[in-house]
Parts: sequence; C-alpha cells; structure tokens
Amino acid sequence: MERKIGVMPRGRRNSISDVDGVTVGHCTIDTPRHKTGVTVVMPCRDDVFLNKMVCACHVLNGFGKTAGLMQIQELGTLESPIALTNTLNVGLVHDALVEYLCRRAEQGGYVLESVNPVVCECNDASLNDIRHRAVGQPEVFRAIENASRDFALGDVGAGKGMTCHGLKGGIGTASRVMEISGKTYTLGMLVLSNHGCLGDLTIEGRPVGRQIAGILREEEPDKGSCIMILATDLPLSARQLGRVIRRCAVGLARLGSFMGHGSGEVMIGFSTANRIPRDAGVFPLLCLGEEHLDPAFRAAAEAAEEAVLRSMLLAKPVTGYSGKQRQSLSRFWP
Repeated sequence: MERKIGVMPRGRRNSISDVDGVTVGHCTIDTPRHKTGVTVVMPCRDDVFLNKMVCACHVLNGFGKTAGLMQIQELGTLESPIALTNTLNVGLVHDALVEYLCRRAEQGGYVLESVNPVVCECNDASLNDIRHRAVGQPEVFRAIENASRDFALGDVGAGKGMTCHGLKGGIGTASRVMEISGKTYTLGMLVLSNHGCLGDLTIEGRPVGRQIAGILREEEPDKGSCIMILATDLPLSARQLGRVIRRCAVGLARLGSFMGHGSGEVMIGFSTANRIPRDAGVFPLLCLGEEHLDPAFRAAAEAAEEAVLRSMLLAKPVTGYSGKQRQSLSRFWP
C-alpha cells in the first residue's frame, strides 16, 4: 500500500527504523495449532541499559497486561528493548529479556541487579491456541538476532494471530519527517494492531468497513488491543514525549476506532536524542520549545493511522487452529 496518508513527507523506508539506530526483529510461529510469535524493537545499537533513553507511556484504555510501564511513568527512561507478544506469553518473554540483559551485562563487564524489561501484548486467542504459551526464550533471542532496519510487516512475529477491525491485523510501521528551526527530524511508528469493529472501519473518510461487513455478513465486538511504539530523534523531555504519543489516538480514531471496553490502547515513545549515562549525576538535556511541537503531534497521528492501515493491507489471510478465518483488507480495498 503506497497511498499517502496525511500531508507530511515520509521517511526513506516509511518505517520506525528511519530513526537512526532503531531496528526490529521477528520470530513467527506458524503451525496448525499456533499462529503467534514475538517482535522486538531494539532502540539503539549500543547497550541501552548503560545509556538510557528519555521515554514516556500513556494508557488510553487499560484492558491489557503490558509489563514495565510503572517505572517508565516514574523515571521517564527506557533501559531495555521493547518486546511485543500475545497475552499469556508476557511472563515468559519478560523472563527471556531479563536473561538477555543479564548476559549482555556480563559481556559488558558489569553486574545487572535490577532492570525494567518492557513487554507489550495483544490477545491472539481467536486464531492461536494461546493456552500453550508457544513463545519462550529461544524465540525471543531469535527475534533479537533477526533485528534489522528492513523487516517484514503484516502477519509476522507478534502479529501472526492478530485481528484488526474484524480482518487480519498484525505488525505495521510508518514514519514522518519534519523540519524544525532549520533541522530535519524523524518520527517513526510501529504498531501491533488487534482492535476495532469491522463496521466502524473508515479509510479516507469512506465507510469501507460497512461495505465489507455486508460482503462477509459478520461482525464481532471490539475486544482487542493496539500497541503503539513511537521512536524519534527529536530532543524531547519525558513530559513532551507524553504529549506527542497521546496524539496516536487521533490516528486510531481516523480509522474508526472507538476504543471499546475490551480494548487496550497502549502508547510508548522514546527519543534517541538524549542519552542518560548509568549512575549519572548531572547531565545535559536538550529540549524542543513547546511552541514547536505541532509538527510532532501531526506526525504521530499520521504515522499511527498509516501504520495500522499497512498492518492490515500487508497481512495475508490466516486460518486459525479452530478453523476461524481472517481475511486481508487487500482483498477488499486497493
């Protein structure tokens, strides 16, 4: 899908990896019983625990089991990769990230006694036999090893068994470029889409979902979630990042989401512009003036909308373990 969403220019890859240093890796589990996996966002090339990043999070609707948000809210920093998986695998993926970070600390010559891994989830039980928790340490380590600036979208990694607006959801990404005070900055978005009702789906102002629902003759309640990971090289404080990531909700709304009771909308944003050394005393912090934040607000909304749309258009049809099918939006919308 190369139709333009919004008015801002895209990054070269139209990806979260347009932000320098950010990579993404998947491990996909695709068997008759399991349609699931794990996706890991690596925020930098070096050790993020030794040089933390400014970070913020926002929960729009909290029907979810994400781990790691409390410390982000309190300290405003990111010190681990961000993993995405299914609901019942949060604990196993968290444990795998702890093991990965402990091993990295040993390689770096320091002792890791506390760390805040971030693990986000959506429920893929409609297509995946979620009870058997198929994602563990080998899958997480494989996703980390696979991390690259060029990565697959759609029904891959954590997105393999996800449903979005009654159709196939999954992993999507987009980016926007902006010029502020003579300098060029990038904002990138990665989503795990598993939310929305088919009849509500709206694209470019058209009630596409109602038309598709008439063809498929089916509709289900909004019981999923949407995880939105924002990366930027804009110099922002944690408070400013919080303001920016809340605009992701605009992108969801433009596609017709009403963020229902059973949905969990979780937004996490980090900036690569300011690095905070471990055990730092006093350190410099660059911040954008508040009056210059409007381009970032628009970029977050546009990138979220396009990332969700791409997650649906680039996903292939999937039949789950119980025979339930999810069709690709690409079948109905060019």
